[in-house]
Amino acid sequence: MNNISKRVVLVTGGAKGIGADICRKLALKGYTIAIGYNTSKIEAEELKNDLLSIGVDADIFKANISNPNEVRKMFNAIENRFGTIYGLVNNSGIAEQALFTDITDEMWENMIGVNLSGAFYCSREAVKRMLKNKEGKIVNITSMWGEVGASMEVHYSASKAGLIGMTKALAKEVGLSGITVNAVSPGVIKTDMISEFSPMDLEALKEDTPLNRIGEPIDVANAVAFLLSSNADFITGQVLGVNGGFVI
Repeated sequence: MNNISKRVVLVTGGAKGIGADICRKLALKGYTIAIGYNTSKIEAEELKNDLLSIGVDADIFKANISNPNEVRKMFNAIENRFGTIYGLVNNSGIAEQALFTDITDEMWENMIGVNLSGAFYCSREAVKRMLKNKEGKIVNITSMWGEVGASMEVHYSASKAGLIGMTKALAKEVGLSGITVNAVSPGVIKTDMISEFSPMDLEALKEDTPLNRIGEPIDVANAVAFLLSSNADFITGQVLGVNGGFVI
C-alpha cells in the first residue's frame, strides 16, 4: 500500500492539545484521520470540519478508552467508515499532581485506566486488524516522567512507565508481522496540562531545559509523523524523547 491517503490513522484524544496537532500534521501528510474523543465533542467536530475543508477525509469517533467494550465499538465504527486501520496513535491521557499518601484507589484506577489500560485496549484491537494485513504502525505518547519519575506524580509516572514497557514488549512480539511499535516521550509541552503552573514554575522548567524553551504540541506531532512514515520502517521498540534535552 503506497497511497498514503488510503492509510487510516486513529489518534485517541485527538480533539485538543497535542492530539489535535498530531491530527493536523498527519492530515497535511495525506492520511485519512479518525479523531478519537470522549468528552470534547465540540472541539472534535471543529477539527473534523477544518480537515474536511482542506480536502482530507476525516471523522470523529467517541469512546471512553478505559472501557474495552467502547473501544471495540469505536474500532468497528472506524472500520465501517474508512476500512482497516493502518496507524494508531495512543495519545489520550490524563495527568494529576498529588502527594503519594493522598492518592486514592479511585485516582490510581482512573489514571491507569486511561493512560495504560486504554492504550492496551486500543492496541489490542488495532493489532488484530494489522496482523491480517501484515503491516501497521503504533505510536504511544508516553512522558519523560515515565522514564525518570516525577515527585507528586507517582500514579502518572507509573502509568507512563508501563506504557514504555508495553511499547518494547509489543514491538518484539509483532515485528515479524510487519508491525512497528514505538513511543514518543514528551517533556514540558504547552498544553492544558501545564495551565495551572505559575510563570515562575514555567521559567524554572525552561531554565532546566538545555534548548531553553517550553515545547510546542507541533514538536510532538513532528516526531509522531516521522515514526508513522516510511522513513521509520526499520525503527521499532524505541522511545523518542521530545524534551529539549530535559532528560539526557
